[in-house]
Formats: sequence, C-alpha cells, structure tokens
Amino acid sequence: MSANGRNDVRLIKKYPNRRLYDTRTSSHITLADIRQLVLSEEPFQVVDAKTGEDLTRNILLQIIQEAESDGEPIFSSEMLKGIIRFYGPFQGVLTSYLEKSIQSVIDVQTQAGVQSTQAWTDFMQSQAPMMQDLMRQYVEQSKKLYLNTQNMFGIFSGFAGKPGGKKDGDEGQN
Repeated sequence: MSANGRNDVRLIKKYPNRRLYDTRTSSHITLADIRQLVLSEEPFQVVDAKTGEDLTRNILLQIIQEAESDGEPIFSSEMLKGIIRFYGPFQGVLTSYLEKSIQSVIDVQTQAGVQSTQAWTDFMQSQAPMMQDLMRQYVEQSKKLYLNTQNMFGIFSGFAGKPGGKKDGDEGQN
C-alpha cells in the first residue's frame, strides 16, 4: 500500500457482458456485493474493463434504482421531478445541500451508537412523528435561510415569490 492510500481503493471492472469483476478477490461480483461494499464503507471504483472509464456513479445509481423498486422508495415522484428541475444553474446548490443533509443523518446515526440498520430502522419508526416534525422544521429553516440569502444579495429579484406564494405578474391570474 502506498502512503496516499490509493492502493486501498478496490478496483471493480465492468465487462461488456455486464459482469462485474473484483480484482482484489479475483472473482465476479453482483450489484448486491457492491451495495455491501458501500454499507461497509469500503472504498472502491468501478471502471469499464475496455476503456478504463469510471463507471462508479452509474453503478451506484443502478443500486439506488433497484432499492427504489424494492419496498418503500425514498424518492417520491414529486421529489424526483424537483431534482430534475434543479439540473442546470442550481445544481451545485442542491448537490451541496443534499450531501450535507445526508451526512447530518449519518452523523446522528453514528453518535447514537446504532450498530445495525434494523436497530436504526426500528428506532426511527418509533420516533417517526417527532422526527417528521424535526425534519419539517429543518426544511422550513433551510427554506428561510435560502430566501434570506437570496434577498440579502438581491439574487433573482424578479423571480422571488411574494407572500402568499404569488410571483410578479400573478395577481390577475387564476
């Protein structure tokens, strides 16, 4: 292993036949195996075996898509539509916000000392009403912060919503 830890990254090669090959164990693996690498926080990278192109994000998205198809999804249709609308000029803001929000939940989970996903799930379900209220407050606080920042710097002054949810020029429309 090198001093920079680069050799610690597990290399997974994806072949044209869609098979994934773990170069560390010299064996084929599945998306479920890669999901387990994520859960165990083992660093890895998935590359195209022929071109060397980094496919890690694509594989992670496949894992999320499978998880969304099984059981209760995290992303509602409205949430996905909202995310799609953010692609473009606001993309960096949403990326940063989502990363920090998810990291906050992970930090709370770690601080609580929860050892298993099932224990965390049981805890969260028993705390659902309180957690939903906290999340609602967090979202409202984030919204206010965003709007205050927007107003403070005069950003998008022509697009800012007026009280009551109306935008400039909406007064006469129904």
